[in-house]
Amino acid sequence: MAADLDPRLLRAFVAVAEELHFTRAAACLYVAQQALSRDVRRLERELGAELFVRTTRQVTPTADGERLLPYARRVLAAQDDLLAAFASGPARPLLVDLNSPGLATGRRVLHRARELAPDCELMARYESGLTGAASEVLAGRLDASFGRFAGLDPALRSGLERQPVRYEPMAVVLPEAHPLAGLSEVPVAALAGETVYAGAGDPRTPEWTDLASRLFAEHGIRLAPPLPPAVGDEEFERIMAKTRHPVLAVVDFPDLPRTVRRPLVDPVPLSPVSLVWRRGLVHPGLDALRRAAAEIAAARGWLRRPGGSWLPAVDEMTRTA
Repeated sequence: MAADLDPRLLRAFVAVAEELHFTRAAACLYVAQQALSRDVRRLERELGAELFVRTTRQVTPTADGERLLPYARRVLAAQDDLLAAFASGPARPLLVDLNSPGLATGRRVLHRARELAPDCELMARYESGLTGAASEVLAGRLDASFGRFAGLDPALRSGLERQPVRYEPMAVVLPEAHPLAGLSEVPVAALAGETVYAGAGDPRTPEWTDLASRLFAEHGIRLAPPLPPAVGDEEFERIMAKTRHPVLAVVDFPDLPRTVRRPLVDPVPLSPVSLVWRRGLVHPGLDALRRAAAEIAAARGWLRRPGGSWLPAVDEMTRTA
């Protein structure tokens, strides 16, 4: 038997014992059913006891499950009391990186989280890319960010946790005079032979450049060479107007002067967006962010992949606890 138990496993057990249904219990905890089932199985292994009888119709506690339940409730109550003792008074502001003021996914989640937790101060920050933000999150200068988790260096990922939020369709931003600008949608194959900007050389966004490189390599598209990182919308617009390169973007990318934004199709390339935070962080604002992300993703179908979409295998997202 294990010398100690992760309280998360006990919380998973209690949720199932109270709901008598894995799907409902997972919804209560804002985790995927697979993650919840995995935690319950791990608890059973560590205790050396079967805790539930599972059938296709119902879930019922075993005798060992009934015996464990009051103990588990007392342990979790003690943990909640401990956390409450150190959370007396207003929580400090939660610093949430949205990458860029114009990107919609993180902003929508943040706005909903503020509605769910009006007594918490959730403050927006803008670090441009997840790689740049992740270092700040690990250093404690930010608390959470959004972006492509699989594109981070493993050393960064090891100190972070994440919750999948959206498979965001990608787009291309074209100069108004570009031959493809008249199309309502741009087939990826139509960009073959083009040189497209995707942040090459920007130390804050290598996860985005890597995703673009994987897409471009399959369709004969050239990656635009590195440029000094443009700081601010005005500077970015100036550089893009000077180079005249199309820009790889997402469908909610903000409008730029003298350009058009067109969704990419055949296939629809997807940018996987996760909410990412420092491992072990406890904060009511983070709880609100996670609830908001799960709520919006479910309502908008953000985690459903459209037919005919493209995504590298490394970016297949599964919900985590």
